Amino acid sequence: MLQCFVHRIIWDLIKEKLILPYVDLDIHFFDLGIENRDATNDQVTIDAAEATLKYNVAVKCATITPDEARVEEFKLKKMWKSPNGTIRNILGGTVFREPIIVKNVPRLVNSWIKPIIIGRHAHADQYKATDFVVPGAGKLEIKFVPADGSEEIKHEVFDFKGPGVSLSMYNTDQSIKDFAHASFKYALQRGYPLYLSTKNTILKKYDGRFKDIFAEIYKVCFFLR
Repeated sequence: MLQCFVHRIIWDLIKEKLILPYVDLDIHFFDLGIENRDATNDQVTIDAAEATLKYNVAVKCATITPDEARVEEFKLKKMWKSPNGTIRNILGGTVFREPIIVKNVPRLVNSWIKPIIIGRHAHADQYKATDFVVPGAGKLEIKFVPADGSEEIKHEVFDFKGPGVSLSMYNTDQSIKDFAHASFKYALQRGYPLYLSTKNTILKKYDGRFKDIFAEIYKVCFFLR
């Protein structure tokens, strides 16, 4: 997944020097440059994610998520969403960030031989949130309408006395379960302890759901491993 001119040069060097002389690969390229995403109405990002699902591996260069200034600079049709968010939502959304320890690269802490790996659940939440600017005084409500026709769930969020902002986000049990399984399996594979960080003291239902699902999956699937 390519982006700007510099990335293309670096990726070409990596291919020519480190990959192609040693491995015969059928490499598929997707131009995720902001101009091409705009020209394809962001379909190229979806195509890249679906190809990743098909081939189970991908290398992605850094991409631009446009703001108002970028929309004007590149004369974009609209303010396209984060390509990282689009790709993660299609793939399932677990991101592990691990430092690469190399013997000939000095470390800030010389005795540090076991890296801290950050696992982040990157599905939905802010990546698929609905946010808007509240224009003035008024009541903000949130409502869930069950598909089976049962009673609606409705909450009053805030009574605005003036302008402000609002954000509504969600996640699914299945995605949280996938995140939990991925985290436990990764920790077992690397032989590292696993810690879950949430804000369930404040978000008792939202983050509390993460805590409860992790505890359930650990008890049922990983307690004896």
